[in-house]
Amino acid sequence: MGEANTDAASAEQLAQRYRSLVEHTPDAICVHEAGTVVFVNPAMVRLLGARSSDDLLGMPIVRFVDPDSIPAMLERIDQLTAEGAASPPTEMDLVRIDGRTVPVQTVSVLTAWQDKLAYQVVVHDLTAQRAAEASARRAEAHFTTVVSQLEEGVLVIDPRGRLESINPAGKRILGIDDATPVIGRRVDELPVTLIDRNGQPLPTARHPMAHTLATGEAVTQYIFGVEHADGTQVWLSCNCRLLNPDSPDSSGVSSFADITEFRASRRQLEYQATHDALTGLANRSLILSQLSAALADEDGSLVTTVLFIDLDGFKAINDTLGHAIGDTVLQIVAQRLQRALRAEDLVGRLGGDEFLVLLAGHPQRADLPGLIERLRTTMAEPIIARGHRLEVSASIGVTELGPHEHRTPEAVLHDADLAMYQDKPSGHRDLGLGQNRRSNNTHAS
Repeated sequence: MGEANTDAASAEQLAQRYRSLVEHTPDAICVHEAGTVVFVNPAMVRLLGARSSDDLLGMPIVRFVDPDSIPAMLERIDQLTAEGAASPPTEMDLVRIDGRTVPVQTVSVLTAWQDKLAYQVVVHDLTAQRAAEASARRAEAHFTTVVSQLEEGVLVIDPRGRLESINPAGKRILGIDDATPVIGRRVDELPVTLIDRNGQPLPTARHPMAHTLATGEAVTQYIFGVEHADGTQVWLSCNCRLLNPDSPDSSGVSSFADITEFRASRRQLEYQATHDALTGLANRSLILSQLSAALADEDGSLVTTVLFIDLDGFKAINDTLGHAIGDTVLQIVAQRLQRALRAEDLVGRLGGDEFLVLLAGHPQRADLPGLIERLRTTMAEPIIARGHRLEVSASIGVTELGPHEHRTPEAVLHDADLAMYQDKPSGHRDLGLGQNRRSNNTHAS
């Protein structure tokens, strides 16, 4: 008898714990028997917007189920034939007291209820989840819209090196036709050719995205070129980073901009800063820079000889025929000097009718007189400038660079200038200047 009382007490204690759990669980729970609601917990009351359980008890369960969800619900519970059987988690819509619908996930269990079989339903409110999903979809749509409108190309590469997405600007910059399927292809399978700064093929393994995917390190402002299928070439500035740096399997995102025009403009500015606008030869700045590098070269192999060339009688051409004719003469002289010398020799114009040549390598001293005579002969050939047949001669000064040279670039130019002055016919020498002719080391430009 005492044993029976103990079992009854234990059962009551267990039932009390269950009721407490049901009362305080955040998920809504209801029980319906023969289609009628016979129990609801506080969470269910709140979910359906009722004032108390009295508003719900005795009501048909279908009153609180969206009409579109009723047939599937009835079919699910009809399949529960044994006590303890449960339906799979299913999403559906409930209808609140005020008529608004609530997205939920439900699980129905066939259970004993006051000596009868009834359906206990556990209901999980999906409102917050659906709101988060909708927010995520809006954010994704917003992101997709923004990315699709960017002038900058954006592409995503998975850890295996395959293309996951690319925006319209990316296709345009890479020269990929919209009809060409590229998603799922590796970078080296795209209809483009990658080249490095020097115009050489850029292996996929050296692409910054490969580095980012392999190491997780971001790469910024990496410059490389792309040759389109039609042969046109563009230059890109590229940034690469992982989409999710905390994930070892993260994809990488690359953004890139077409800098072809900027690069060309910069190269043009660099060219203009180092070359003479009239002749296209190196200007004084580049000459001094190259000469400075040669003087710093311990091997002395960059430049071994400097020639200072000045045109005799050029001032008379300017004075009698005008500067337009004089400019044409200077351009023709510049072309002749370039043709007469090697590609590795630097030909420059200091200003006016003064030219400078930096001879590269190690020309034999015995060859210098022949080279100088060849230059004189080339320069003395008649020049036809805008209908005028003109003849000019050149005075050429020579200075050689010795090993462990201690002169400055300006001093070398000064010595070459003095040597040229000594070579100039007496009738063309500037009167009264003598050895101090270039003592200030300045030249017109």
